[in-house]
Amino acid sequence: MNAAGASPQITFRIPGAWSHPRELVERLPPGFRLSPEGMRLPDGTEIEFSPVPPDEQFPQIFATACRRPPTDDELEILGRYTVNVVLTGPGGSLESALTMMQAAAAIVRAGAAGVFIDNSAMAHGGDDWIAMTEDGGPDAISFAFTSIIRGEPEIYTMGMQVMGFPDLLMRSADVDERGETIVEIIRYLCGGDRPIDIGHMLADENGPRFQVVAKEWDEFDPDSSMHNPYGRLKVANVKDIAEGN
Repeated sequence: MNAAGASPQITFRIPGAWSHPRELVERLPPGFRLSPEGMRLPDGTEIEFSPVPPDEQFPQIFATACRRPPTDDELEILGRYTVNVVLTGPGGSLESALTMMQAAAAIVRAGAAGVFIDNSAMAHGGDDWIAMTEDGGPDAISFAFTSIIRGEPEIYTMGMQVMGFPDLLMRSADVDERGETIVEIIRYLCGGDRPIDIGHMLADENGPRFQVVAKEWDEFDPDSSMHNPYGRLKVANVKDIAEGN
């Protein structure tokens, strides 16, 4: 559990160009329902729903935040969008994150351009979102939610709280240019059945490569959707640790 004892909330903004709310309601896949009280999924899960008017800045924010370039059709919808569908629901596990993905995928199938994730300031075009949702595995879920921010001298992740995990912090010099090193650690963390903490060794076929050396807290306000209440694990190269001893 996190420090506050409550699950982090997942928040999406999903832009669409529906001419009337009725059009969105009628185009939802079978089993999904929208009402003033919220969105109801086929399994009975209730999710908060609120429509937000369009603004001039959001299309550019969405397009530049996409992990992969959006398609021409997705950009066309984004360019004339009439409403942002905001969905909010509980996170804190892979299962709850996938449930939220399924809810957002229903809005995409009804004609939305894609999904912007407030928790990681990242977006995905609709086609990519549906593909990740249909996959539904840990790799697909972590790819959907986790931003990797590269700076100097450190690289870190953002958004892993939605799956119930701490974020990661590493030296940029320890991560290859494509970021595969930190991606592999994300996969290890999300695909394992045990939490990792200070002292945990991360190895490959050549032996130990990294070790978790500290747990820190991010700089976001606790009320921010980007705040990770599970903290942030600092991961160091074992060679650097050995040379420092």
